[in-house]
Amino acid sequence: MQADIKWLDDPQVFRVGQLAAHSDHKIYANENEMERQQSSLRQSLDGKWQFAYSVNPAERPADFYHADYDTSGFGKIEVPCHIQMAGYDRIQYVNTMYPWEGKVFRRPAYALGENRTEAGSFSEADYNPVGSYRKVFDLDEGLRGKRVCICFEGVEQAMYVWLNDVFIGYAEDSFTPSEFDLTPYIKDRGNVLAVEVYKNSTAAYLEDQDFFRFSGIYRNVTLYAKPKLHVEDLWVKPVLSDDLKEGSVSVKLILSGEKDEGIQRGGQVTLSLKDQEGLVVAEKTLTAAETMDVSFDGVREPHLWENKNPYLYQLAVMLRDESGEVVEAVSCETGFRRIEIRDKVILFNGRKLVINGVNRHEWSAEGGRCITLKDMEWDIQCFKHNNINAVRTCHYPDQPVWYDLCDRNGIYVMSETNLESHGSWQKAFTEPSWNVPGSLPQWKEAVLDRARSNFETFKNHPSILFWSLGNESYVGDDIGAMQRFFKEKDDGRLVHYEGVFHNRAYEDSVSEVESRMYARPEEIIEYLENDPKKPFLLCEYMHDMGNSMGGMKSYIDLLDRFEMYHGGFIWDYIDQAVYAGDPVTGGRRLCYGGDFDDRPSDYEFSGNGIVFADRTEKPAMQEVRYYYGLHE
Repeated sequence: MQADIKWLDDPQVFRVGQLAAHSDHKIYANENEMERQQSSLRQSLDGKWQFAYSVNPAERPADFYHADYDTSGFGKIEVPCHIQMAGYDRIQYVNTMYPWEGKVFRRPAYALGENRTEAGSFSEADYNPVGSYRKVFDLDEGLRGKRVCICFEGVEQAMYVWLNDVFIGYAEDSFTPSEFDLTPYIKDRGNVLAVEVYKNSTAAYLEDQDFFRFSGIYRNVTLYAKPKLHVEDLWVKPVLSDDLKEGSVSVKLILSGEKDEGIQRGGQVTLSLKDQEGLVVAEKTLTAAETMDVSFDGVREPHLWENKNPYLYQLAVMLRDESGEVVEAVSCETGFRRIEIRDKVILFNGRKLVINGVNRHEWSAEGGRCITLKDMEWDIQCFKHNNINAVRTCHYPDQPVWYDLCDRNGIYVMSETNLESHGSWQKAFTEPSWNVPGSLPQWKEAVLDRARSNFETFKNHPSILFWSLGNESYVGDDIGAMQRFFKEKDDGRLVHYEGVFHNRAYEDSVSEVESRMYARPEEIIEYLENDPKKPFLLCEYMHDMGNSMGGMKSYIDLLDRFEMYHGGFIWDYIDQAVYAGDPVTGGRRLCYGGDFDDRPSDYEFSGNGIVFADRTEKPAMQEVRYYYGLHE
C-alpha cells in the first residue's frame, strides 16, 4: 500500500497498518530483568532526529523517506518535543474555537450532507505545517532476530511512517499510543525511519480542546521485540464479593508466536499473583494457547486498594518454550476495589465515594505537553499534600506512566477519551447547521476507535474508576455508541459524559452519572431534591482564574447534606503558560495566550490553575487543602 495524502481530509481513514490497541503491560526477557525493571526487549529512539519544517503539504520534501535522499538541508530536532517549542511555526492558544476560524472557511466532511466530502481541506491547505523526521539507527542486540514493533506514545496530529523506503502506516489520535510492526523490513544495522507529521487533519475537529495548539512527536518513541512466545494483550480483572471479604481474579491472555509456531510447540504459561511482601497468593501453570482465560478464586481477606491505602498485588506471567526456558516475563500491578451505584449513590469499597478532584492537563512551562517523569512525580506529591484524591485526565489520555503513579499513590482517575469538538457543538444553539461527531455515520468509527484505544491501553489500572466519553462535544448517536462499547466490556467501572445535560433525549442511554460544569449550589440542590435519576458530580467547578476559589464551602457542605452528591473536579490544576524571553529584563517570563501575537486566541484564559505553570502553588491552594481535608 502507498501513502495517500488525501487521508488527511477523510474522517473515515484514521488508522492504516496500525496494530490493534492493547494493554500497557511491561515485558522483559527473563525474571531477572523483571525484578530489576530493565528490559533488553526495548530500545528507545528518543534523542536527536533529522528534521525539516514546511508550512504546508505542497512545500514538503515528499520523497524524504527514501534512504538515499539528500538530507544536507535538514536540521535537528529533539524527540520528544513539540515542533513549536523547537522554534518552528507559531505558538497559539485557543479555547472554544477552531484555530483557523476568522482566517479560513471550513466545515467538517459530511456535516452539511453526504456529498460534502470537503476534499482538499487539509491536504491542499496553504497553512498546514508539516514536520519531516528521519532517524538512522541500529538495532540493539536484545531485539535482533525477533519480531520488532515500534510504539509512538504521542504524535500530534496525523502521521505517516516509512522504514527503509517502505510505507508502514498512518495514524491519528494524538494522545494514545500508535504501534506498527516493522519485522518484514527491519535490519540489524543502518535502518532509516521516516515520519511525516501534519499539524491538522480531520482529527482536528475531534481535538478542539482548551489548550495550546502544538504538533510533532511529543512523547516517547520506543522499539520493542516480541520473543518467540509473546503476550499481545493482558486483561486482569480483580472482583470482590459483596461483603468485600473475598476476592477472585480473572486473567485473559492473548498470545502470539513466531509464525504462529511458538504456541503450537508445547510452550507453557505460569501465572503468579503476589502480595506486597512477595508472597505467592495464587499460581497456575498451563499449556500455552492463542487465547487463555485463567481464574484465581478464593483470595481471602484481600487488601483493598483505596486512596489512603493503595495496596497493589503483582501479577507475573512467565512464558516458557518447549525446552522450559523463559522467553518472556510480564508484570502487571493490580488491586482489589469495587465501584458501583446502589440506590443512586456511588459506592467505593462499600462507602460513599467523595471526589476531591482536579482537572489536569499535561503541562510544563519548559516543554508544553511534553512533560517529564519528574514533573509527574511532583504533581502526585502536590495532590497528596493538598488532600486531592482524584484527577480527570482532561481531555485526553495521559502518558502511560501517569496511570502507574496514580495506581501506586491511590489517586482516583476519570480516564477521558480524546474527544472534544467544542468549536462545533457551541454553535448548536445559535447556528446549528453542523456538529461533529453528532449522529454522522462517517464519524462514528473514528470516535469509537478513540474509546477503544483508551480502554484497551489502560484497562488494567485499578486507579481508573470512570471512563469518560470526552468533553464538550454535545451528544448524538456516535457518542451513544461509545457508551455502549464501554458497558459491553463490563469491567465494573462507571461511564461519564457531561454533554448529555444539553440534550435530555440521550439521558437514559449516555452517562451513568449526572455530570455538570459550574452548576451553582442552588442548581445542584434543585436537581437532588426533585426525584433525581442519577448520582451527581461536577466534572468542572470553581474555575480558578485570577483571584478565584471563593465559595468553595458552599459546595463542600453539600457532601453532608446529600448522599447522592459526590463532589467534583476543580478547573483546573495547572496554568498553561510557557517560558519566553523577557525584552525588559533580558531573562524569561511566563507567557499566556495572546503573548505570542496569536489570533484567534483566548488570551489569559489559559491560566486557570491552582498551580502556576512553573509548579509554584497559588494562594488559592490553601482553600483547596482545607476544604478537601474535611472529607478525606
